[in-house]
Amino acid sequence: MNERSASVVTATVGGPSAGRVQELLGLFGAPGACAAELLCDRHPADAVAFTVVEQDLTATDFTYGDLRRDSARFAVALADLGIGSGDAVATLMAKSADLVVALLGIWRRGAVHVPLFTAFAPSAVALRLGASAAKAVVVDADQRGKLAPGEDMPADRPWLTVVAGGAPEGAELSFGELLARYSGDEPQGRPVATGPDAPLVLLFTSGTTGAPKGVPVPVRALASLQAYLEFGLDVREDDVFWNAADPGWAYGLYYAILGPLAAGRRSLLLHAGFSPALTWQVMAAFGVTNFTAAPTVYRSLRAASDPVPDGLRLRRASSAGEPLTPDVVAWSEQALGVAVRDHYGQTEHGMVIAAGWADTVRTPVPAGSMGRPLPGWSAEVLYEERDEPAPPGTLGRVALSVPDSPLLWFTGYAGAPEKTAERFTADGRWYLTGDAGLRDENGCFFFSSRDDDVIIMAGYRIGPFDVESVLVQHERVLEAAVIGVPDTLRGEVLEAFVVLRPGTPPDEDLVTELQQLVKRKFAAHAYPRAVHFTDQLPKTPSGKTQRFLLRRQRAQTTGRPLTDPNPTGETNS
Repeated sequence: MNERSASVVTATVGGPSAGRVQELLGLFGAPGACAAELLCDRHPADAVAFTVVEQDLTATDFTYGDLRRDSARFAVALADLGIGSGDAVATLMAKSADLVVALLGIWRRGAVHVPLFTAFAPSAVALRLGASAAKAVVVDADQRGKLAPGEDMPADRPWLTVVAGGAPEGAELSFGELLARYSGDEPQGRPVATGPDAPLVLLFTSGTTGAPKGVPVPVRALASLQAYLEFGLDVREDDVFWNAADPGWAYGLYYAILGPLAAGRRSLLLHAGFSPALTWQVMAAFGVTNFTAAPTVYRSLRAASDPVPDGLRLRRASSAGEPLTPDVVAWSEQALGVAVRDHYGQTEHGMVIAAGWADTVRTPVPAGSMGRPLPGWSAEVLYEERDEPAPPGTLGRVALSVPDSPLLWFTGYAGAPEKTAERFTADGRWYLTGDAGLRDENGCFFFSSRDDDVIIMAGYRIGPFDVESVLVQHERVLEAAVIGVPDTLRGEVLEAFVVLRPGTPPDEDLVTELQQLVKRKFAAHAYPRAVHFTDQLPKTPSGKTQRFLLRRQRAQTTGRPLTDPNPTGETNS
């Protein structure tokens, strides 16, 4: 390791925050670690855990005592349904009190939570339910149609279906009735203590090839999640904290629900869809002091005609999910009264590099930088051609030092050893993020590009393979490749290159059909905004599609670069 690398590691691991990191590791890594105790029962019963805000700005507070009572009832119901420790239980739910109760009930039982994003189409839902071998799924009534037997959903489904917010149909069970069944005395029995290495969550993430990969999140990962809440976001006891990300994805689940529960901090949950006007209203009405969201939220606020309300109380504003451009930072300082700070991480480890807000880590960062490694993490930029740290200013592979990152919890993908091996160097010394970047002489990191072709749109990571797999289902399509292209509002949007079967002419109706097919079979937000028909796709000798050549071709055609000239940070959210 070079001299500069050693100094970075020392500053990150041995600094003034090292003692706090060790405290968190000891708490969540204890041999008898119990998720329900750590996330709920140890906190004061009368302390507010969540404030659920409705579209009309009415709100309901839920205390840790409320959550303990109701989640205990659901845990007993799960036991009666045959759900045991280690079994997978999925949720297809919006942000609500029912979601939090379901999650704590799952963890109280010692089961494993499988998040499902509410924008997913039935095929994406079915894939994750099947891959996780889920024994039950809790679903909002307005999402239940995605579980109906059909082309993408098996008729003989091996999982139980529990419906929240509506009456059950057929063999379905009612979430409310299950809770009411145990509404007398509080259910007896202690919550299951699984220990620190047992999985708490199985969260699926997509890459460029192959099916989505399952990331097991162990109980001990809570140390990392709380550390980011403290060091990166600086969420304090008197804060009104709002993470606007959806809990169907990593950033929302980790830091709108798990992190606040671990830290005993109150968190706002907006039970409504996003709009700039409503976002401003919530900030003003509830006096939000600490806000975090994807850059697309900030860009939408900036672009909207809605006036910035008077009297905003924001003292912290953070961004994660995709590159944050300097113009957003400049706007936020003027409009919000605080400059939004960029943070970087991935599903596999949470947030690791940030322009952190806590007093112990806050330093000035250059424009376009995603900051420095947070306490408990050590990062480097490796040469492209060898597994050694590169000098400052050299573009290379962003990597985490495994022995020098005590908060690192990822050990591998579920049932995918070959994919796991791709994430670590042969000697196990480095975890490879798959992202390219550089760091300057002061240890500040700058994001450059993704080397795995994952597209980040409005903070959501989209694997090209998922969309391509849907496009080729069309009877007129022979091959397809999907790339991301810059978009002012969303950061990136999808465009598709399609090879049609011989004798099939392209037309505008086909473009519409392909877009609707993706909306129907994968996700409503992930359809290609443009479809380019081509005779062939560029490929390697082994047959792998070279998407970088498609990006180059697209740039030459439009005269616009397809990479952001401002290196910033992203997260696998």
